[in-house]
Amino acid sequence: MSTITTTITTTDTSAPTVPSRTPGSAEAGDADESATYAVSRDRSAVLDALIDEHASEDPTRFRMLTGDRPTGPLHIGHYLASLRNRVRLQDKGVETFVVIADYQVITDRDSVGEIGANVHGLVLDYLAAGLDPARTTIFTHSAVPALNQLMLPFLSLVTDAELRRNPTVKDELALSGGRPLSGLLLTYPVHQAADILFCHSRIVPVGRDQLPHLELTRAIARRFNTRYAAGQSVFPEPEALLSEVPLLLGTDGTKMSKSKGNVINLRDTADETAARIRAARTDSERRITFDPSGRPAVANLLTIAGLLLDESPESVADRIGDGGAQGLKRVVTEAVNETLAEHRARRADLARDPAYVTSVLHEGNARAGEVADRTLATVRAVMGMSY
Repeated sequence: MSTITTTITTTDTSAPTVPSRTPGSAEAGDADESATYAVSRDRSAVLDALIDEHASEDPTRFRMLTGDRPTGPLHIGHYLASLRNRVRLQDKGVETFVVIADYQVITDRDSVGEIGANVHGLVLDYLAAGLDPARTTIFTHSAVPALNQLMLPFLSLVTDAELRRNPTVKDELALSGGRPLSGLLLTYPVHQAADILFCHSRIVPVGRDQLPHLELTRAIARRFNTRYAAGQSVFPEPEALLSEVPLLLGTDGTKMSKSKGNVINLRDTADETAARIRAARTDSERRITFDPSGRPAVANLLTIAGLLLDESPESVADRIGDGGAQGLKRVVTEAVNETLAEHRARRADLARDPAYVTSVLHEGNARAGEVADRTLATVRAVMGMSY
């Protein structure tokens, strides 16, 4: 049996340095929120430039944690907003951890559903997209006990009020219709902090709506270092790497969601994709223009096509011209199917070897477990709990 070291591990001085952030209060108005977001975007741009310049020299300096809940198949929104960016960063040399957050499935639902098939499907899509298990650690929450044990000391560092102010918790509470808030949902932001900090992640790719989660993670890291580690930097304060992909709508013009069925799944066939896009909401105007406020459904389809074709949505609209909704949907269908053709072919090949897919997950679980064990041993050491 291997022995876990209890030597205190502190943050090295080669962590990526970006300009200091301007703190924002929870009560700040829209103007302050926009200003804070602008600062976050500037910092993210600097961080991206540092990755380009230095990641290949020292992968751990830019270690990244990201992940998904296994509540259903990945869709085009995941591909555009996160999946292809993970591959890009991996290929630049960033050491990558991807958590399949299976415990988080039950934060807001009564059962785990088809969780085994969903986990298997996520790994298939990760591999098909180009994530390399030799460079990217793919693992599940439930297989890494030491990660989850970090929840206990981390919970001591946050207040009930802080958790209830979290946007995700507030939104779920508002949608609950009076249903009692589960303890798991209330502590969801702390579980995310454990995900990020167990591997000493320096970078977390997020959208604008996820910034409050990361701010709480930074606060937990800072408070742990101060309260329990006598000021030693046991945990770094991770930085946000903001997505440049705008919020995408589903085919019905509302928020893209697996549960609504308004998505184009990565695993869909070309014919299924065409059918979904044919049913997508547009409008009756024949001239196709990019007008996000006046024609949101049309603008959404133009944005998807533009992101896939590496064009601006305006140029896609100009090309379609008077082609109307039919012309727009034809362009979007071709863009999706041509872009995903290789992904779908690789996915089909991988699906024929389920033993390999399972081995990737087992190896990733073991690797993540080793990292988590070391981190937990350090936490126990600095808290005087190495008995």
